[in-house]
Amino acid sequence: MENYKLFLFTLSSAAVVGILAIIFVLRWVLHFQPGLGWNGGLAEFNWHPVLNVCGFIILQGLAIIVYRLPWSWKRSKLTMKIIHASVNLVAFIFAVVATVAVFDFHHVAKIPDMYSLHSWVGLAALILYCLQLVLGVGLYLMPFTPISWRAAFMPVHVYSGLLIFTSVIAVALMGITEKLIFSLTNPKYKDSPPEAIFVNILGLFLVVFGALILWIATRQSWKRPSEQTLHSLNSNGGDEDGTKVSQLSEGTEAEAFETIRQRNNKCDDQVN
Repeated sequence: MENYKLFLFTLSSAAVVGILAIIFVLRWVLHFQPGLGWNGGLAEFNWHPVLNVCGFIILQGLAIIVYRLPWSWKRSKLTMKIIHASVNLVAFIFAVVATVAVFDFHHVAKIPDMYSLHSWVGLAALILYCLQLVLGVGLYLMPFTPISWRAAFMPVHVYSGLLIFTSVIAVALMGITEKLIFSLTNPKYKDSPPEAIFVNILGLFLVVFGALILWIATRQSWKRPSEQTLHSLNSNGGDEDGTKVSQLSEGTEAEAFETIRQRNNKCDDQVN
């Protein structure tokens, strides 16, 4: 992998920021808000930000970059597809439960549903995410799907994944702002009380996490090599567990890697 140290730094930074975002959202609902519960009240509503941050943002981000982890390159492509789909499925379940929580809260509190831009874009992102998951499983995990279909749909699949991910972060920022405006009355949000500052920092963490994930996901030099490339490298002296792949960054082995990669990349990467 080219710039392996930079990759590790970026990945570590994303992990730290993601963990901080989870800590902050939990601290927000447990300290500044009335905690978590499932009784139709504010405690039930609080599952909405917690599950969306943990699942719809953090887990979805992990699913996006799972192919980029060099120590996973020793695993078969099918194994990584299953992991990618499984993490996305868990994230989707989190998002569905979060959505049910807010609708249930609205029903008990007699609050209208689907009146804000936050709710419109959020529900659209959830529906698109469901469609993305179903089509992804159907096209890339079903053995009877024609390779030509997989190759044709791959640019749409990649673009849609990144679009949904960025949209979910935007929706989260809208929801955070909306929640603070509604809940902070004395002092008001505009007066910057401690809760407002604390939650604004949470929003910044989500933006930084999204930026780091997008950077990792869009670097061509950090892309998983083709299966033929990995096989050729292992056949030419790589360790059995494939760990040598992530260490090829200079010398003759790196040159051989790049030559093989350029020859095979066009066909195989279309079905990555």
